[in-house]
Formats: sequence, C-alpha cells, structure tokens
Amino acid sequence: MSDDARDRETGDTQEAAPAGNPPAPVWPTMLQTRGWSDYALLDFGHGRKLERYGSIVVDRPEPQAMGAPRLPQGRWDAADAVFTGNDEDDGPGRWRLNRDLPETWQMGFGNVRFLGRFMSFRHVGVFPEQAAHWQWMADRVKARQAAGARAMRILNLFGYTGLASLVPAAAGAEVTHIDASKKAIGWARENQALSGLDDLPIRWICEDATKFVAREVKRGNTYDGILLDPPKYGRGPKGEIWDLYESLPQMLPMIEKILSPEADFLVLTAYAIRASFLALHEVMADTLATRGGRLESGELVLRSETGERALSTSLYSRWSGQ
Repeated sequence: MSDDARDRETGDTQEAAPAGNPPAPVWPTMLQTRGWSDYALLDFGHGRKLERYGSIVVDRPEPQAMGAPRLPQGRWDAADAVFTGNDEDDGPGRWRLNRDLPETWQMGFGNVRFLGRFMSFRHVGVFPEQAAHWQWMADRVKARQAAGARAMRILNLFGYTGLASLVPAAAGAEVTHIDASKKAIGWARENQALSGLDDLPIRWICEDATKFVAREVKRGNTYDGILLDPPKYGRGPKGEIWDLYESLPQMLPMIEKILSPEADFLVLTAYAIRASFLALHEVMADTLATRGGRLESGELVLRSETGERALSTSLYSRWSGQ
C-alpha cells in the first residue's frame, strides 16, 4: 500500500439501493488520512496542531484539539512557522516565521504538484484530510474508464486551489472548477502548470457557485460527479452572500437536477460548523430520495504520524450511485 493510502472505519454497511429508492444509509463512517510523503500530523492538543507540509513544520490553531500534546515542548518551539492572532473559526491573524522561509514551496500528492503559501486565515493552500475524497474520486474515474464508459464529467464547487480538480482530471475525468476568488483560481492554475498537466480538460471559472448551478439547471447541463466543499460563510465575486445553514439547503435541490441519470457520486464536506454529520446526512438523503445507491456520512479524520491518535477536522456526506 502506498503512502497515499487512506483508511476507513465504518459503523454500519448496507448494499446499494436500486434507483427509485432512497439511498442505503451507511453511518457513522470515519475516513482517515494517515499522511503521505509531503504531509504529516505530528502532534495536537490545547487547541493547536503541529504539522509538516513538505519540509516546513507549522503550529496553528485547531479548536478540535481539546486534549494535551504528546510531544515535548521543544518540538513545538522548533516549528518553522506559528499562526497567531484570531483563532476563532477561520478569523484573520498572522504568521510568525522562525527562520527564513520561501514565499511559496512545492509539495505533491501522487502525480499532482502544488504550492504552499502562508495565508492570513491560518491556511497554507491544502486541506490534507480531503485526500480521502481525492483518491476515492480518482479510483471511481479509473474504474468507469476500465468498464468502457465515456470520460466522467465532474463539477468541483468552491474548488479553492484545485487539488480536488487536478487529481480526478489526472485520472481521466473532464472537470469544471468553480471558485468565487480570482486569487484561488490563479493559484489552482499555478498548481496545474507545476504538475505539467496543462493539457488536461479542466475549465477554470471564477463565479458565484449558486449562480453557476442555477444557470446549469436552465442550460440542461449535467455532471456524473459533483464535489461541494463550501465555507461556513463567504461572499461571491459580486458580493453574493453564502451562509451554509441557509444557502446549502437551497442549493442542493438544484444540484440534484444537474446530476446526470447515470451519475456516479455527490460529495459534501463542511468545516467549522456547529452541527453534526447526521445533519448533513439527512439533507443529502432528502436531496437524493429517489437516486438509490449508498449514502455514507461521518467525519474526516487525520491520523498522527505515529498512528496512535486521531483528530477530526470536518464533517462529510458522500453518495455513490453503486
């Protein structure tokens, strides 16, 4: 098994339901990422986590890290970069660099290369727990091709720096990537060029996700796989407001309309919200009430480098057609 391998812990399993019926529920499922050559969760506790991105070790806030750190304080003190300031949800703050560090640095996941950057909202351009979804999507794209089907058409909404677009595209999918930030789109295209994947069929579109989906419904366009990784709160290019509790239930019925009849998957994740995975599961179950298949829901989990500890970072609900 490669160092990109993901683990899975499932509380309940069922066969996929036939189309016309509600999807078979599978929950709770913990999708675990144990890290890879360019990422490791080193330690966490007291509201912070210590991680390695490439060769750079960062110390930043993590509200879910309620226990005590296990590594000696000296390991934490030796971090290359420490995020300070507002640590309430994703509030802005600043990075303190403890040695000369580049403005950007390269990392990789499989055959996809990407850039890390220190952002004012404690992020560095990659959410490593999402690797569980990246590889799962890529595997489904390859399986569909192996069965002789046409290339899978995938829509990535709130696509950020593009890793969830590049990984399935490298596996053979045609991808439409939507993000409201021109800076994020530019970063994603940098990652594409860095990976040597400029010839891949990816459409990079800077637009409000809700407006784009509404137009796709009117156009009659459909997708075989859709990924939603929305923020709790955000704004579109023209000031459009996204509030997950209000906007997501309004968007999902439109999402169902642009899933093709032979659709393969719909993936939803949510960060930093005061809800449970079951809330996501139920709204997805309502949306996909006649699609059949399987609907698994739970949490995305990072395993520490030693494998002894686990840190939950987000909620997810993931439908597969079969």
